[in-house]
Amino acid sequence: QVRLVESGGSLVQAGGSLRLSCAASGSIFNAMGWYRQAPGKQRELVAAITRDGTTNYADSVKGRFTIARDNTQNTVYLQMNSLKPEDTAVYYCTADWGVKTQFRTWGQGTQVTVSS
Repeated sequence: QVRLVESGGSLVQAGGSLRLSCAASGSIFNAMGWYRQAPGKQRELVAAITRDGTTNYADSVKGRFTIARDNTQNTVYLQMNSLKPEDTAVYYCTADWGVKTQFRTWGQGTQVTVSS
């Protein structure tokens, strides 16, 4: 059974930093990533990383956020620096798996709140 466990969400002041972690188990994972959903808004991609380390970022977080993964631990991280109030959202981890990468599992979400 594929399972994702996220951690690291918290309340932080603007300009501060947080590190989110997501531990995956139950399969070998291809792309992994982070999405977020703010109140009243659609869920959006924040960052993604392939198994070989190729990354992709939303324009709004480029230069401030860094995604990384440890394939030996099946863990993906999101280092968030220079946080802004508009980064406030529930952050969800995703992991893609399957012979043809046809499956995606979502984490339960972790709340990030940035105060001004």
